Amino acid sequence: MKKTASKRGRAASKPLSLSRRTRPFRESVIREMTRIGAEVGGVNLAQGLPDFDPPRALLEALPRILADAKNHQYSYTWGSPELRRAVAEKCARFNGFQPDPVNEVTITCGVSEALVDAVLALTEPGDEVVILEPWYENYLPACVLAGVRPRFVPLSERDYTLDLPRLARAVTNKTRLMILNTPGNPSGRVLSREELSEIARLCQRFGVVAVVDEIYEHIWYEGHRHVSLASLPGMEDRTVTVSGLGKTYAVTGWRVGWATAAAPLTALIRKVHDYVTLCAPSPFQAAGCVALALPDSYYENLRREYAKRRTILLDALSRSGLAFTPPEGSYYVMVDAKALGWKDDWDFVDFLARKVGVLAVPGSSFYARRGGGKTRARVNFAKKEETLLEAARRFSKISLEFSARRVHP
Repeated sequence: MKKTASKRGRAASKPLSLSRRTRPFRESVIREMTRIGAEVGGVNLAQGLPDFDPPRALLEALPRILADAKNHQYSYTWGSPELRRAVAEKCARFNGFQPDPVNEVTITCGVSEALVDAVLALTEPGDEVVILEPWYENYLPACVLAGVRPRFVPLSERDYTLDLPRLARAVTNKTRLMILNTPGNPSGRVLSREELSEIARLCQRFGVVAVVDEIYEHIWYEGHRHVSLASLPGMEDRTVTVSGLGKTYAVTGWRVGWATAAAPLTALIRKVHDYVTLCAPSPFQAAGCVALALPDSYYENLRREYAKRRTILLDALSRSGLAFTPPEGSYYVMVDAKALGWKDDWDFVDFLARKVGVLAVPGSSFYARRGGGKTRARVNFAKKEETLLEAARRFSKISLEFSARRVHP
């Protein structure tokens, strides 16, 4: 018979002492809004996942790729040679620099992993990292996990312009990295060559490495054009450029990204990547080669289609009375509901979800400073035109609600 200890004789259990490392950040607000959408229904303009098909060439290539037995096993840790060559050729074709595919390209499980790898690999605890605010939500957790201090430089609340003197004051001898995102999420800003030139000057003066999230590199509007920081003189050895397949080819679930950097930086990034994820999914790496071989006309059409979707959403927002700055790139818009009487972004997005039937992301989730984004919300237009037209129809309820509140305050 198995012996059991009596209550009197049983040793007291010691309480668990849980790590405090993750206390400074919360679970993804963006994904939380998608879960709320699953509960209440509505048009999901919160998470930036397209509801339309990827390019036909990719879909047609998948059966052949899946029939190849080698694509069901691990690839090389830092990516298949074929995809690394394709990324290097793509950088030369579109970005103005040409990394060595053998020693300067690492394939990762999406851009988020590439960015976290870079922060963990290239910093020491106690270092400082400069981040432009508002920022994409995984930048802060990456810094916290690495034990480094983020220093936030706010963009103008009015039009998201960059205050270069303020940026210069934020960079010190403790600064190890500067994290940039252009075209920007959630701001929609496309940093100009002049702004990037000043950033390059600061990086070179203080010995800083720039980590540039360029996942929206092919999505820009109205005369704005994406420029890669790594293409500027003096930045080829101190820039980590991260990008991926997800946004350009509407395959966010494939989780294939990459980091390109000078060999000494890449060697460190690969060490972290190896133990974080081992390798990106092999079948989708093979499909990535097909994607990166698409003709220039694909990217021209991509911008035309997004420009049309952008117009549908911006027109609807204007009619609803919401304020916004038209995005120069990416597929996000930060709307401001202050003029309609809203004082809290979470109350506003709850109203949008439950009364209007549209999901958005509370603006404060892109800010560290108290009060940042407090009357704002992010919406996106990576959707079919019919989806956006339905969202536009629902947005009309906002102006009706505002009118009712004015009549019955």
